[in-house]
Amino acid sequence: MKGKRTPIHAVATWVRKQPPKVKAFLAVASGIVAVIFLRMVVRDHDSLFVAAEAVHALGISILIYKLTKERTCAGLSLKSQELTAMFLAVRLYCSLVMEYDIHTILDSATLGTTLWVIYMIRFKLMSSYMDDKDNFKIYYVVIPCALLSLIIHPSTPHHIINRVCWAFCVYLEAISVLPQLHVMQNAKIVEPFTAHYVFALGVARFLSCAHWVLQVMDTQGRILTALGYGLWPSMVLLSEIVQTFILADFCYYYVKSLVGGQLVLRLPSGVV
Repeated sequence: MKGKRTPIHAVATWVRKQPPKVKAFLAVASGIVAVIFLRMVVRDHDSLFVAAEAVHALGISILIYKLTKERTCAGLSLKSQELTAMFLAVRLYCSLVMEYDIHTILDSATLGTTLWVIYMIRFKLMSSYMDDKDNFKIYYVVIPCALLSLIIHPSTPHHIINRVCWAFCVYLEAISVLPQLHVMQNAKIVEPFTAHYVFALGVARFLSCAHWVLQVMDTQGRILTALGYGLWPSMVLLSEIVQTFILADFCYYYVKSLVGGQLVLRLPSGVV
């Protein structure tokens, strides 16, 4: 006898049957509602950025556990980790020469951890690396980001090289997760620790995006003018939004799988 469907399961089934345009509208509407909710319950909106960093750190901790305890890197994208190390290294350089602050220390720690993950995958756990699934061409994202950064970059008084580098790391960070999503789409099945790690990235990027959106709302757009003139301020905000929506679909299926009590996440075709 079939068990009674829960309201959450019924809503998930209804959403899954909707056409792509309706799903996109629902995703945007959900994001707006979530941002409004955060604005109402969080008094200091700067704390959202701290929360984003904390969630990101939690995701990295899950990754470390997977590599050290499970002794496998199956399901992880080496190319995503290399792109992450690339934008972190560039951002760390920019932070040192442009605005040394607490983020410099955080980026240093994250870069060190990412380099350790790359080392573990390349030299310690290569036998479990899914090379055939991790076939995303990274120059498809690196070259466009480099070209875009030459055209649109900050208009601050800093040296042109530093401004271009800053723009490059902003653009690359926004899409650095694409190879990881490509691996999961190829594999179809995502084991728990990898799913937890990617979900943590999604939550961290949403909180970071919400922080920027609320800052714009609180200052009535003045924070964008503080970043400079031209297209650059809009591109910063757009990059934050892109980061969030790239992972939104995966996060939906992650929550749906978690509510359904499934330990292993199965992705349908065309999710990422």
